Amino acid sequence: MQNQSFVTEFVFLGLSEKPHVQKIVFIIFLFIYIATVCGNLLIVATIISSPALMGYPMYFFLVFLSLLDACFTSVCAPKMIIDCLYEKKTISFGGCMTQIFAVHFFSGAEVIVLTTMAYDRYVAICKPLHYTSIMNSRLCRILIGVAWAGGFLHSIILTLLTSQLPFCGPNIIDHFMCDICPLLKLACTDSHIFGLFVVVNSGFFCILIFVILLVSYGVILFSLRNHSTEGKKKALSTCGSHITVVILFFVPCIFEYARPPTSFSFDKLVEMFYTVLTPLLNPLIYAFRNKEVMNAMRKLWSKRMMVSVEK
Repeated sequence: MQNQSFVTEFVFLGLSEKPHVQKIVFIIFLFIYIATVCGNLLIVATIISSPALMGYPMYFFLVFLSLLDACFTSVCAPKMIIDCLYEKKTISFGGCMTQIFAVHFFSGAEVIVLTTMAYDRYVAICKPLHYTSIMNSRLCRILIGVAWAGGFLHSIILTLLTSQLPFCGPNIIDHFMCDICPLLKLACTDSHIFGLFVVVNSGFFCILIFVILLVSYGVILFSLRNHSTEGKKKALSTCGSHITVVILFFVPCIFEYARPPTSFSFDKLVEMFYTVLTPLLNPLIYAFRNKEVMNAMRKLWSKRMMVSVEK
């Protein structure tokens, strides 16, 4: 089907049309975005500079999770923040398709990375004697490659299908970013079949993975009954962090995509939490309450201070 779109740009309504509210939103989300990117990149720099941490699969995967979070929030947050300074918020057709591709690429890859991290914890706790042989460096690299490839495949299919929809009239999106569901309402054709495809491709897939993750952590928690008290505390701390991140990521995703493409008044708030706030919370949950990461950060900071003094 040839692209019959006559729309060259879309107009966002944003989070609010009130100027004083937009100024407050600009300040708050600029601070959140800077904190998110800096926090995630600090984790990446800390783990990469620490061979002791980089040798563990859990931290190896955490590096990629932090990179994905920094990239994921950078797809939408800067545009939303800058738009707060303008009365008319526009994005080109190509820019809109690029945003859709990037959002689903990074989120799709993150789904697989979170699943991989759950598998890593399962092997570490349920099969500790075979951990090093199972979670070897070759498997870790393959799993990360699968995450990138899976995210790309998921995203490219949705983007190509969306770009072929005919947009010949309305171009106002009641949102702060381009996403598939708001765009389906603007298409000059019956988009019910495509809407069902989105539900299956994104929504049911999220539900399936979420259920698998919950079951896997149920198995892990059940197996902890045979561990020592100290081992239980350490395992519960690690698993608790991961379960929290999984819930914060999957629940908004399921709400947005595992239902027919209808709009609710609080959709923008859910999407904002999913794309802007969750990437900020991940480093706080995962790393800044982890003793090994905090010690590595102190060592990295000490080295930088010594280099600065020597100069």
